[in-house]
Amino acid sequence: MGALKGRDLLSMADLTVDELHELLQLAAQLKSGKIQLKRQKILGLLFYKASTRTRVSFTSAMYRLGGQVQDLNPSVTQVSRGEPIADTARVLDRYLDILAIRTFDQRDLETFANYAEIPVINALSDLEHPCQVLADLQTVQESFNTLAGVTLTYIGDGSNNMAHSLLLGCALAGMNIRIASPVDYQPLESIVQKAKAIAHDRVEITVTPDPIAGVKSTQVVYTDVWASMGQENLAESRIPIFQPYQVNEALMAYADKAAIVLHCLPAHRGEEITDAVMEGSQSRVWDQAENRMHVQQALIASLLGAE
Repeated sequence: MGALKGRDLLSMADLTVDELHELLQLAAQLKSGKIQLKRQKILGLLFYKASTRTRVSFTSAMYRLGGQVQDLNPSVTQVSRGEPIADTARVLDRYLDILAIRTFDQRDLETFANYAEIPVINALSDLEHPCQVLADLQTVQESFNTLAGVTLTYIGDGSNNMAHSLLLGCALAGMNIRIASPVDYQPLESIVQKAKAIAHDRVEITVTPDPIAGVKSTQVVYTDVWASMGQENLAESRIPIFQPYQVNEALMAYADKAAIVLHCLPAHRGEEITDAVMEGSQSRVWDQAENRMHVQQALIASLLGAE
């Protein structure tokens, strides 16, 4: 269980193929039973961004492992007054056993990880959202009994953290990954190239502006909001740009008949996804949300070296 002991998880690319599969296997075991840490340990949550699923799933995961949680609200700690990250990291390192951070800049995570010896987890940054993708992969595996060879299509804003982590996560998992997004909203080329390097030609990695070509015969249709946190002022202006990328019944007709639908939530129903699809028989959104807790429980246990 301690394959990742003492490590950080800042990106999906921090994992090897074997480590990814070990994490998902542990998550499945935890989902069906209960494993406690030998000694009660403390998880710190330092969230600069609002959160429902990430906060509650991490808290529940740690409690289920027999640990405790310290909620380090930036507004009531010295980080809100400009204390250097390096100083905060070295202090928290003395108080906590593990730290999950939800922030804007990926570089802040890297600074925390550099100055703190305890494991640091990326609970979301503007660049990546690896914990969400671990839950996504668990949900796909539960639905198809495998990850290898499954095709996942992400529809919408390809420049956001979900698209980036899905590219890396699918490449690790041996899944084909397609990103269907407007030309000006495609993923960072550096992330696409990193995904291709991880995949070693084992899988198909495609970026296209055509939503129909993207979902044709795919087994997993994945979407997210069109304007991420911090981009709320752009939401209205993006609607006409992204309208052709709405996941609706017409678009789903091009997917595989056994395709499932995923959304990392929160959803803007009637924008990126319709009620009919969200509540339809192909939706696995609620299983996906539950699996956040199980994969994060597995991640915490592995990073702490629990037995």
